[in-house]
Amino acid sequence: MSDQQRMLEEMAGGLFADLGAAATLDSDWGTIKEVALDGLLLGEAQGGFGGSWEDALIVFRLAGYHALALPVAEAAIAAALAGRAAGRGTVAAVAEGSLDQSRFDGVLAGVPWGRGADFVVAPCSKGGAIVLETAEATVVEGANIAGEPRDRLIVTDASMSRIDGDPFALMALARVAQMAGALDAALALAVGYVNERQQFGRSLAKFQAVQQALASFACEAAATNCAAMGAAQAMARGSAPFEIAAAKLRANRATGIGTAIAHQVHGAIGFTEDYTLHPLTRRLWGWRSEFGGDRYWSTVLGGPIVAAGSARFWPDLTALTR
Repeated sequence: MSDQQRMLEEMAGGLFADLGAAATLDSDWGTIKEVALDGLLLGEAQGGFGGSWEDALIVFRLAGYHALALPVAEAAIAAALAGRAAGRGTVAAVAEGSLDQSRFDGVLAGVPWGRGADFVVAPCSKGGAIVLETAEATVVEGANIAGEPRDRLIVTDASMSRIDGDPFALMALARVAQMAGALDAALALAVGYVNERQQFGRSLAKFQAVQQALASFACEAAATNCAAMGAAQAMARGSAPFEIAAAKLRANRATGIGTAIAHQVHGAIGFTEDYTLHPLTRRLWGWRSEFGGDRYWSTVLGGPIVAAGSARFWPDLTALTR
């Protein structure tokens, strides 16, 4: 890690720890803009921070670790793809409708913090992406299981421009980074709890079954962090279709195992809304299905392998590590 990345980690970690799950757009988004994290991946010449995907991994992971209730990842990716520093952007999971050279009619679905966004980047069925101005959009407010805004935007004759890039995959990578951080935070809570909680005259941490469960959890968290790092490094080199698919699928599966163990060792207190595990596991469950669930990324990974045939499996797999 470079000195700049250490400074970024210290700054973002302290800021996100202060804001956390209680943050709101109205009161706290200005703080994010002051330190230019909304333009993290946007070039300096365009008014952004000029960070790399390895920098983004640090920031997005810390956002997940502290259950930050602000769209830092969405804004950073939207700004980078659209090439603009002005306004707050976000990324839609789905765009359905009709488009011509410069106008769009239809619906944007699965839009994180779509309410109040100045523009939305959305995947295009014909390849690439589109950038839509949302000033005249009708917002149908919704939320994921963690209570984070997930809106539908209905647009009529909206101004649109075509751009290169794959916002769906980039948001999947962002979710992997956030999931890695949230899994680490949930693991730390679980370890702390079993060391403090007494049962039958000794701490829960002394029981072999509990130790084994937490060891499994630690493996899942570590695997997710490794997958996130590998995908971010591949993106820093230019492209990471395989690495992102593998990382999101691995993070999705780790979430199922890790959150189950976290709640098992916590018992009833883990399900209470005012306990600090609650914001982490609910976000993990929501992020698992966003920007590609298990079936989606399994198909992305498995489809080309099946099509190429068994003779190509090992040569193609090892070619990725050369």
